[in-house]
Amino acid sequence: MGLDKFKGIFPAFYACYDDLGEVSEERTKDLCGYLLEKEVNGLYVGGSSGECIYQSLEERKATLRYVAESLQGKLTLMAHVGAPSTRDSVRLAKYAEELGYDALSAIPPIYFKLPESSIYAYWTDIMEASTLPFVIYNIPQTTGYSLSMNLFTKLLENDKVIGLKNSSMPVMDIERFKAAAGEDFIVFNGPDEQFVSGRLIGADSGIGGTYAVMPELLLAAEEFVSTGNFAEARRIQKDINDIIIALCSLNGSMYSAIKEVLKLNGVNIGSVRAPLEPVSGEDLEKIVDIKNLIDQSIQTYAKQG
Repeated sequence: MGLDKFKGIFPAFYACYDDLGEVSEERTKDLCGYLLEKEVNGLYVGGSSGECIYQSLEERKATLRYVAESLQGKLTLMAHVGAPSTRDSVRLAKYAEELGYDALSAIPPIYFKLPESSIYAYWTDIMEASTLPFVIYNIPQTTGYSLSMNLFTKLLENDKVIGLKNSSMPVMDIERFKAAAGEDFIVFNGPDEQFVSGRLIGADSGIGGTYAVMPELLLAAEEFVSTGNFAEARRIQKDINDIIIALCSLNGSMYSAIKEVLKLNGVNIGSVRAPLEPVSGEDLEKIVDIKNLIDQSIQTYAKQG
């Protein structure tokens, strides 16, 4: 199958709540419109940035539906369907296919420390639930499991496995997975802090939790890498990292800080769901500084363009 539609910049879609903390159709579709205007290549829906672990199955299905209604056929849509149970993951996988998503993805099973035979069965059961291609999601810092090369090569025997979202921090992992899988396979860089290095060492694309608050910068970084302008790619990665550090420096969830910046940009998608903590008090005053930091960087590279 053609994999070009899976190349480029894919923001991880945020959970969108109303003022009472319930999943909001209106605000979900507002964020869809905002990102469509930014000309990103696609979206990764229902993952960590979507606060999937803190949502019910029906809430997750609602978000998948709202995004599909807004963007199906306009952007490449990947549905993260990983859930605590295989049963719920399979239900989400079937629903995403019904909605017309382009691919599925899932973290490994969480909480219990399971043997690789269980992890293999979990991912395989999800793949067998639909005809959609599948993107493995490796994020050991939150799941407690680091994808082994043995399991990776075994999974590659399944034709539905077309890609890997690799969020482990060693950038060498990207090179190793890409080398093992070959050119007809998409490796997505996961850690936003290493987008440029990840692309240079073998990643074909990027999926990131901070992309949607500064899509212009990630799109510019992709352009610099694609055209071989590595000096500018390094400079913009520094800006991106300065912004990420600022977003993580406040008391409260990084996603809360991101949502506060988006509010200043006219996109109100609510706050975060407990136990994630919202930014509050004096830290709210620092949100303006972070927005200014983003805007200044965007202006710098817009002038160069």
